[in-house]
Amino acid sequence: MSIRLENVFYIYGKGTKEETCALKKINLTIEKNEFVGIIGHTGSGKSTLLRLLNGLERATEGSVYYNGKNIYDKDFSMKTLRGKVGLVFQYPEHQLFEETVIKDVQFGPANMGMTPLETELFAFQALKDVGIGEELIDVSPFLLSGGQKRRVALAGVLAMKPEVLALDEPVAGLDPEGKENIFALLKRLQKERDLTILFVSHSMEDIAEYADRVIVMNQGEIVLDGEPHKVFRYQKELGQIGLDVPVSAKIANSLREKGFAIPGDCITVDETADAVIRWYQDRKRGAV
Repeated sequence: MSIRLENVFYIYGKGTKEETCALKKINLTIEKNEFVGIIGHTGSGKSTLLRLLNGLERATEGSVYYNGKNIYDKDFSMKTLRGKVGLVFQYPEHQLFEETVIKDVQFGPANMGMTPLETELFAFQALKDVGIGEELIDVSPFLLSGGQKRRVALAGVLAMKPEVLALDEPVAGLDPEGKENIFALLKRLQKERDLTILFVSHSMEDIAEYADRVIVMNQGEIVLDGEPHKVFRYQKELGQIGLDVPVSAKIANSLREKGFAIPGDCITVDETADAVIRWYQDRKRGAV
């Protein structure tokens, strides 16, 4: 699996007074099994980029390739693409609409043309994968907790057997435990289903903790792209576009400036805490 964008532009309201260039000259490749975080201030083009990946929006200029095939070719099936690239919107529980949980999860695969047996099997498996038990399948999704609703909405996408999950702010509005549970679920699904996962986030802490790769966007362009430890070294440059580094990284940087021997690649709570403990132990032994 691979997705490639070549010289992609996207313009809202082209030819009108409201014309706005949301994406500019995007060149990007997403490979199989990556866990990619996308960050940028509001209006930087993050959500538009996600919608281009499954054909929900069409590039004004440029090409989008899925497994080497141009998705804008006349013989390319957009319906198939949307089954392969599952898009989960911000507050996905707002997408729930059926009278029971199982019917809601079955809607996607049935709409994709799967057989009734496949639809049933895939829906039950998806609910199992996200931790929704059989006691809830005939319950109205509107009676579930916020975290359960989000899991059901995710199951509705998983039931279509996607190769890619693209999520817009997947943990927005959840408490810390809920956020941790959702990301743990996504990491497990990535491994068990061999999924490629992209997620938009405003939380630098979530990006540092969970992403394997970070794409930084500003005014419709990709300005940084790389492994989190490398991207978050650019604290000054990120600050210039209205972004920040994780709090843990700021603490580590501050300690280094004060003369503490803290490594420069601490970006998570655990990494910074471990570095401080090692420094303290070395100091007690007289090594520093």
